[in-house]
Amino acid sequence: QVQLAESGGGLVQAGGSLRLSCGASGRTFSSYIMGWFRQAPGKEREFVAASWWAAGSTYYADSVKGRFTISRDNAKNTVYLQMNSLKPEDTAVYYCAARSHYSGSTYPGMETTYDYWGQGTQVTVSS
Repeated sequence: QVQLAESGGGLVQAGGSLRLSCGASGRTFSSYIMGWFRQAPGKEREFVAASWWAAGSTYYADSVKGRFTISRDNAKNTVYLQMNSLKPEDTAVYYCAARSHYSGSTYPGMETTYDYWGQGTQVTVSS
């Protein structure tokens, strides 16, 4: 069982920045694929970014490319999402997700790739 805990959400003006963090339990964090998803009010949850450290790969939704950066510190069992140039349409609850021992057999942008989810953290971008 992997437990995830997000932090770092808040209220920011358009054009501003926030950094989200997600701490994970477990002894083999480096083998996890870690993802960030978000869900805006009245919308379905959508993929934001993912990090597969074992393959040295990161993945981004088109809507955040060039503005968001996913990174991880395996020594701290933590994944980060640096969000710059925030827009009002980035307002959502952001969820951290994980799958241990990921083999690359499923697309990182699919929710079904992940077995574990955090509770979410609210990000609100004002115009």
